[in-house]
Amino acid sequence: MMLLKVISLCLLLVYNVNSYKILGVFPIAAVSHQILATKLMETLAEAGHEVTLVSPYPVKNVAKHWKYRNIVLDGIAEEFEDFLKNFNFYGGDNTNPITRIRQVFKMITDMTNNTLSHPKMIELVKSNEQFDALIVEQFNQDGLKAYASIFNCHQIIFSSTGPNSWINPTVGNPQPVSNVPSSFSGNFSRELSFWDRSKNLASNLFEYFIMTFILHPIQDSLVQQICSDCPSVSELHTNASLVLLNSHTSIHHAVPLVPNMAEIGGYFIDPSKPLPKDLQEFMDNAKDGVIYFSMGSNLKSKDLPEATKNGIIKVLGKLKQRVIWKFEEDLPNKPANVLIQKWCPQADILAHPNMKLFITHGGLLSTTETIYHGVPILAIPVFGDQPSNAARAEAGGYGLKLNFQDFTIEKFESYLNELLNNPKYSQVVKARSKLYHDRPIKPREALVYWVEYIIRHNGASHLKVAGRNLVWYKYFMVDVFAALFVAFGGFVYVVKLVVKKVCCRVKNSNRKQKVL
Repeated sequence: MMLLKVISLCLLLVYNVNSYKILGVFPIAAVSHQILATKLMETLAEAGHEVTLVSPYPVKNVAKHWKYRNIVLDGIAEEFEDFLKNFNFYGGDNTNPITRIRQVFKMITDMTNNTLSHPKMIELVKSNEQFDALIVEQFNQDGLKAYASIFNCHQIIFSSTGPNSWINPTVGNPQPVSNVPSSFSGNFSRELSFWDRSKNLASNLFEYFIMTFILHPIQDSLVQQICSDCPSVSELHTNASLVLLNSHTSIHHAVPLVPNMAEIGGYFIDPSKPLPKDLQEFMDNAKDGVIYFSMGSNLKSKDLPEATKNGIIKVLGKLKQRVIWKFEEDLPNKPANVLIQKWCPQADILAHPNMKLFITHGGLLSTTETIYHGVPILAIPVFGDQPSNAARAEAGGYGLKLNFQDFTIEKFESYLNELLNNPKYSQVVKARSKLYHDRPIKPREALVYWVEYIIRHNGASHLKVAGRNLVWYKYFMVDVFAALFVAFGGFVYVVKLVVKKVCCRVKNSNRKQKVL
């Protein structure tokens, strides 16, 4: 008995020695972002680490984890919901693009300010608590990275959308505009045309100037209000020890990645669980298969224009397949083959062997789950990264894209029939699913490994590339090319003078000879 106690004590000591204190600051109130944040921190808690998650919503089942603390930022979720009310996603938006950009910037600025100045965060700063690492989502609120300086810990960035022009500069990751499309360009062909490359260059330049001359100065002023001796936001921006990418080459195109970027795409997907009884029976008895229809968490199917909604109902009623539609209110005139659910266990539905098609808004979580389970999609993107994800699915051959702005009932019915009757889409997505699962290490294991690696090796500075701190004219060798251009111009000028003088002498010599 005594020996057992000694062994248990030794194991407990080893466990505690390998346990780190990790702070995660995730104030973005969008449901999809919070799913990613809570699953990330939960994974680290399950690995035995002491985690603190700062979020706009309370986390469920915190008590089941060892030392998992949740700091809820009251008021931020309500402000975000008010912000979303200004967007008429389905009805079209005639707002001036400049005005819309200003609204988004204001939302990001307010979110940063409300986090930094929140009484709970001020209390946390005053507590002088120590952390080994800070994890913060890269969503242009770089002021939140000040917590890495305040708590003197390693900065880890999380990207919910994979590598892009917001993320790459933080660690000096190369992003050649000739072959790596901007995240929101919507073009995912293997070779970009001249026009695509021109737009890509303009998009990257626009983002650089906005970030450097507008966002960073604003964020800097917010940081100085709570920490006058913190580094500038420009320094914080490129001070990351690690970037965790919610991506994988089975989902995204292959792009360059520097050593301190780790792909953990799909880590948020749990093993499949049994379905509720009504859903299980509905799907089990679907001899012609099942279609699942969901427009995600921020978009609501009930808010679809009435004509569009009625047209969709008629088309779905013609199908021999059964349909599960995530619909947020009762639908009196629904067809007999359609089951309405206000909430659905999406991943568990997609895992059912009778699944034939997923009609989706094209969010990254949904498109990742569809590849995980090998189900083709009809994507109806509306805003944000949805058009890009939908374009990627269409270019990859495992789905079709129908932009909501171009939506017609005729196109909807035609695309459905194409996807349901052509087996190539199912074959392609199942091949993609094999690529997703064929990895040397599971995404959650990779998440835990890399976070621990960074802390264990004191920031792992050996993984950081020198290019992250180079200003743009040095990174792109503009100064060298300018010097070469000046030197070449000077050389040409000198040669021109020499030739001119030689010619003058020759002419003068010829004149003298003629006189003689």
